[in-house]
Amino acid sequence: MANSSIGPGFLTQTTVYTEKLVTSFGFVILVSVILDIGAQLNTWRILTMSEMRAQDVANKIQPGLGYFLSALIVFGGFAFNIGNIAGCGLGLNVLFGVSFSQGAIISCFIALLLFWVKGIGSMLDNFTKILGTIKILLTLFIAYAAHPPLFQAIQHTFIPEKISTAAIITIVGGTVGGYITFSGAHRLIDAGITGEKNSALVNKSALSGIIISTIMRFILFLAVLGAVTHGVLLDKNNPAGSVFQFAAGAFGFKLFGVVLWFAALSSVVGAGYTSVSFVKTFHPIFIKYERVCISIFILISTLVFVLVGKPTELLIFAGTVNGFILPFALALILFAATKKSIMKKYKHPLWMQIAGWLVVVVMIVMSVLAILNF
Repeated sequence: MANSSIGPGFLTQTTVYTEKLVTSFGFVILVSVILDIGAQLNTWRILTMSEMRAQDVANKIQPGLGYFLSALIVFGGFAFNIGNIAGCGLGLNVLFGVSFSQGAIISCFIALLLFWVKGIGSMLDNFTKILGTIKILLTLFIAYAAHPPLFQAIQHTFIPEKISTAAIITIVGGTVGGYITFSGAHRLIDAGITGEKNSALVNKSALSGIIISTIMRFILFLAVLGAVTHGVLLDKNNPAGSVFQFAAGAFGFKLFGVVLWFAALSSVVGAGYTSVSFVKTFHPIFIKYERVCISIFILISTLVFVLVGKPTELLIFAGTVNGFILPFALALILFAATKKSIMKKYKHPLWMQIAGWLVVVVMIVMSVLAILNF
């Protein structure tokens, strides 16, 4: 989950909003981590205790509701995947100077090739973990080299000079919005980590994913802050790359391209697989032709990006869209927790229910404010 969230959208969203809010972006991180924990902890706990996937839980509440939820998640996953393809284009642009569209098309065919090769999934998982570690260490070095105003960053994390509801929605959506939070719960269910005997492990897994991604976001925030406060003008087509280039020169810029491309490529396959998993339980044809469906999903994502372009805007859009979807999806899961027919003998803790509904209310209010201020 942490590796999925720390992708091209994560890097771009954090960079763009740090440039806009400067030290006050620390407050956005603080608020978002609280909302992230409330959303993810409830979702993972309720689904693993029910031993059912989200769409099946929704259909138990009201027949047909699971189809609607799946449509929302697939749409959000589609937005994410366009952003992932955009990240691939950015990565190859940094490495070889090809256009964003050319980089996206090349990456699409490589993703399809990797996907159809037997046993590539486990290799990608292991490789992504290695790249995730490199990404965090590299960003830590960049943050140190950028010399950010650390005292002001910490101060404005708790007492911000300005607040952006759009930034909070986008950051929350990019971390636990859409398919990301459900994919983690679904993976636990597939692995048989369900029932009250595994509740402690489920909680630990949910929290550790959020903590890792938050640490990475704060480190990246400091790196960008250092660059911005030193007067660096970020490239609007590749803002995160500009930060790495400022702090580590040409070598840092190229290394950023390598890490970004591999992270984005693995996310393309992961987003496609998880999005299709939300519909494959509805009809045997989706199971029979699962690979074909995922391939079509990846091809359409690439086509949309090539036609639309604007990689930075698409990466921001993906997080925002999934931030809007989150309160509806979370509300359904919380409502399911009150149904004995779904939860059987398990009783969801009251404090977790309250925390979850607070997240729903806060996200709805911020979504309305963001739309009014658009």
